[in-house]
Amino acid sequence: MNSKRIAVVGGGLTGLSAAYYLQKEIGEKGLDMEFTLYEASARLGGKIKTDYTDGFVIELGPDSFLARKQSASILAKEVGLGSTLVHNSSGQSYILHEGKLYPMPGGAIMGIPTQWGPFLKTRLFTPLGKIRAAGDLFFPKTMKDGKDVSLGTFFRSRLGNEVVDRLIEPLLSGIYAGDIDKLSLQATFPHFQQLEEKYRSLILGMKSNIAKQQSGAQPAQKKGKGKGMFLSLTGGLQSLVDGVENKLEKGVVQKNKQLVEVTKNGSSYRLRFDDGDVDEADCLIFATPHHVTYRLLKQYSFAEFLHQIPSTSVATVALAYRHDALKKDIDGSGFVVSKKSKYSITACTWTHRKWAHSSPEGYALLRGYVGRAGDEAIVEKSDDEIVSAVLKDLNQMMEIDGQPQFYRITRWKKSMPQYEVGHLDSLKRVYEGVGRELPGVFLTGASYGGIGLPDCIDQGKRTAEKVIHHLGE
Repeated sequence: MNSKRIAVVGGGLTGLSAAYYLQKEIGEKGLDMEFTLYEASARLGGKIKTDYTDGFVIELGPDSFLARKQSASILAKEVGLGSTLVHNSSGQSYILHEGKLYPMPGGAIMGIPTQWGPFLKTRLFTPLGKIRAAGDLFFPKTMKDGKDVSLGTFFRSRLGNEVVDRLIEPLLSGIYAGDIDKLSLQATFPHFQQLEEKYRSLILGMKSNIAKQQSGAQPAQKKGKGKGMFLSLTGGLQSLVDGVENKLEKGVVQKNKQLVEVTKNGSSYRLRFDDGDVDEADCLIFATPHHVTYRLLKQYSFAEFLHQIPSTSVATVALAYRHDALKKDIDGSGFVVSKKSKYSITACTWTHRKWAHSSPEGYALLRGYVGRAGDEAIVEKSDDEIVSAVLKDLNQMMEIDGQPQFYRITRWKKSMPQYEVGHLDSLKRVYEGVGRELPGVFLTGASYGGIGLPDCIDQGKRTAEKVIHHLGE
């Protein structure tokens, strides 16, 4: 009997994780299955890419992942990189609003106040804005009948426009590069809806959750800076990609293989590539961006939603300096920019302060971000124009002397999928259509169920399990 064949299309972190966990499950259970990972480009990792220049470790895509989502650190340990995991320095972060940097109010979790002292003292909000936010303690539930609403609609109803526009919006839109008045609550932060359902008030719900976490926590450490909530690797996130790739058996990864056509062939699938090669697979994992998947499946009506998922373009701008060039080096990890402020940048990380491994001694690394929903034109401008715009904004706060030693600009065009209101319902219809018309085909990745590194790893692992279950039926 021939082995069951599995094709994984797309070598970003989701596809790479799917391949890794397929290999692990097949090996541990002695299954008569084999797989191939196909990647259209010359490298794996997708948006994960690290630049190593003159002793700097510069992330050109994501720079970290949430420590509380453990799948990424578990994977790092499994491939032998556990000793290189490092928490970020937990320095002060800021909000840039109307030309001034305001410290993030202490106790504000995703913008929701949980400590009244810092919230009342901050000058980021007016007295009326603070009173309106406190209304969350008394207002009834706003969610009804399980209906999906935008993040903006939900948070404005609970905490008011001022807190949303000046604090919550820059924090949340910074994650998705999106418009919170269009992004789906259920597809992005469903736990906030669950908090309201259980506690009625977001503030009371967050405070209750913190109290529970603290009651089960370890005894307090000596006073000093605690661990940050993010993790990275001292060798850069590229080292995680390389580590997983090196664990895959020789021959299972094929790069520079762009899939151009998929044809159903009885109970299996025929794959044709741009170089003329053809493969056959019993199961097919699409770990590709939704617009790529749409091009390959557009003959099916269920794929129309994939065509409708919007994506935004962003760019990152890494600037390397001698440390003494920063005449006003602020003690903190960086800032996000309120949307209504007139700046080109949407955020800036003082990377040399946040990640000690990122810069050699005596040097500083700044990382600016440009582009978000409704404001993407700057991504198309020249390198010189982008650097000039970023430096113009930074010099209003930091007083930087001269030009950088070097810079790295990375444009990520149409790379940030937008989970708009109704996203989950539409996805359900897509999955039902795939299951009905293309049994053995699975869609997974950042376009569907989470954009963070642990989310992508979790999706890859779950999809590998689904494939093995499907083939074992």
